[in-house]
Amino acid sequence: MALVKFNNIGIKALSATVPQNVVKTRSLTDYYTPEAIEKFIEATGIEERRLVQRDQCASDLCYKSACQIFGETDIKREDIDALFFVSQTPDYKSPGTSIILQDKLGLKKSTLVYDVNMSCSGFIHGMLMAYSFLQSPSFNNVMVMVGDTLSKITSVQDKGTGMLLGDAGICCVIGKGEQYGESFFSMNTDGSNIQSVILPAGGSRIPSSEETLKVKEYEDGSIRSLEHVIMVGPDVFSFAISELPRDIKRLLEYAGKSIDEVDKYAFHQANDFMTNYIVKKSKANPDKLLHSIQKYGNTAGTSIPLCMVHNREEIKSNDIILMNAIGAGFAYGTVLLNIADCKILKRQEL
Repeated sequence: MALVKFNNIGIKALSATVPQNVVKTRSLTDYYTPEAIEKFIEATGIEERRLVQRDQCASDLCYKSACQIFGETDIKREDIDALFFVSQTPDYKSPGTSIILQDKLGLKKSTLVYDVNMSCSGFIHGMLMAYSFLQSPSFNNVMVMVGDTLSKITSVQDKGTGMLLGDAGICCVIGKGEQYGESFFSMNTDGSNIQSVILPAGGSRIPSSEETLKVKEYEDGSIRSLEHVIMVGPDVFSFAISELPRDIKRLLEYAGKSIDEVDKYAFHQANDFMTNYIVKKSKANPDKLLHSIQKYGNTAGTSIPLCMVHNREEIKSNDIILMNAIGAGFAYGTVLLNIADCKILKRQEL
C-alpha cells in the first residue's frame, strides 16, 4: 500500500471520444440466447457499447480528445511538458505510441513522453505519474491520455468478455494551482492474481503463432484464441468486494475525511452489480454514484474519466470526487481530489 498526498495540483481539462459504431447488447442473438442477454443486462447494466472500426486505434480517439482540449480551452500545445499514454492496445509494439502522439500533436521536442500499461486502473496510475512529476518546478502541465480498443483483443463469443468490453479514448491535462488544494492517492498491487485477467499469447512469453491464433471452444462454451483477453469474473468480483471498500476506508482516514463529505463517486465501470456492492459495503450514498456503463460497457482505463464526461452536468466546481479502480494483476487504488476550475468538455465521436 502506498499512501500519497499532493498539494495544489489538479485536473485543468478533460475530454473523451468514443467510436460512432454502436452495438446494442440485445442485437447479439447470433451468439447468445435472449434469456442469456437479459440476464447479462440485469447484472451488468450494459445496454450498448461503442466499438471501433478495423482501421481505428486507441491513439486516434485520444488524439481527437487532445485536439478538443486545444480547441476549446486556453491550453496551448507549447504548454505541455509531458505526455503519458496509458493503454493495453498501443499502435505498435515499438515505437511507443506516446512518441507518435507527441509528433502528431505538434508538441515541443522537449516534451517528456511515456507509454504505460496498467489495464483498468490505468487512469489513476496515469494521474499519479502526472501529479508526481508536477511536484518538480520543471513541469507545469502534464497531458494524460488513456485509450483502449479492447474489441480488437476480445472474442464476441467469450462468455466473460464478449458482451462486456467497449472502446474509448480520453485526454486530460493536469496542472498546478492553489485552487486544487489537497489530493490523496492509495495505490496497491497484488501480483498473485495475474491469471484472473490476462491476454495469454502474443507477447514474449508465448509469441504469436498459428497455434495461438487458432479459435477453440472451452468448457464454459466460450470460443476464443489464446490471443483474446480472458477474464475470470468471479475472481475479479471476489477480490474487488473484499479489497476495494477497505482501500476506500484507508484513504479517507488518511485524508481525514468521512464518506459523507464526498460529493461524487467516479468508480471504474466494471459492472453495475459489483460497483453497487462496493458502494453499499463502503456505506456510501448510492445517489452520489456516477453511472455510464449502460452506454459504453466496461472501457477499461478510460471508464472513470469517460463516466465524468458523460455526467459532466452533474459535476460542480469544488466537488470532492472519490475515484476507485481495479485492473489486471491485480493493480488497484483509490483517489480523492477536488474538482476546481476543471473544464469537462462535451463527449465526441469518431
